[in-house]
Amino acid sequence: MARAGLSAERVIAAAAELADDAGFDGVTLSALARHFGVKDASLYSHVRGLDDLRGRLALHAGGELINRIAVAVAGRAGKEALAAFAGAYRSYALEHPGRYAATQIRIDQSLIVDSPTLRRTAEITYGMLRGYGLREPDLTDAVRLLRSTFHGYCALESAGGFGADRDVQASWDKAIEALHLTLAHWPCESGAGTETR
Repeated sequence: MARAGLSAERVIAAAAELADDAGFDGVTLSALARHFGVKDASLYSHVRGLDDLRGRLALHAGGELINRIAVAVAGRAGKEALAAFAGAYRSYALEHPGRYAATQIRIDQSLIVDSPTLRRTAEITYGMLRGYGLREPDLTDAVRLLRSTFHGYCALESAGGFGADRDVQASWDKAIEALHLTLAHWPCESGAGTETR
C-alpha cells in the first residue's frame, strides 16, 4: 500500500483489522509499517508510539461497541434493554476478538479527557441501569457486575471453555434473566428501593 494519504485514522483502522486477524498482542508498529509498505518511523507522524496506538485503538473499538449497543437498546427499557445491551456486547466480542480485547486495556488519561466515546458509553450504560431505579454508588457497583459477567462469559465462550452439553445460548439467556432479577432487587446502599420490571 502506498505511503501517500497515510493518516492517523487510516493507521487506527488498519490496527483494528490487524487486531482481529493477529490478536491484540499482534498490533505493533512494525506490523502496521509492513502493512502500509513504509518504515516504522513513518508512523510516528500519526501516533506517538505503541502505547498511543493501542490506546487509540481501544477508543476506536469502544466507539464501535457502544454504537452497536446504542442501536440495540433504543426504545427499550428494563429486562428488554438489558438483554439487548448484553446481546450487542456479546456479538461484538465474538465477532471482533482483537478489537474487543483492546477495549479491556487501561487507557492513558491524556487520550480519554473529554472523550465522546467514553461519555456516550457512560450515558447509555448508566441510563439503562437507572431504569432499575439505581443511584450512586449502586450504579457503579452494578456496572462492575455487568462488565465482569459479560466479559467473563465472552472470554470463556471464545476460548471454548464451556464443555458441558448445555446449550451456550440457553446458559447466556439464563444469565441475563438472573442479572435482571438481581438488578430489580438490588441491595441498595443509596437507600432507594427498586421494583421488579
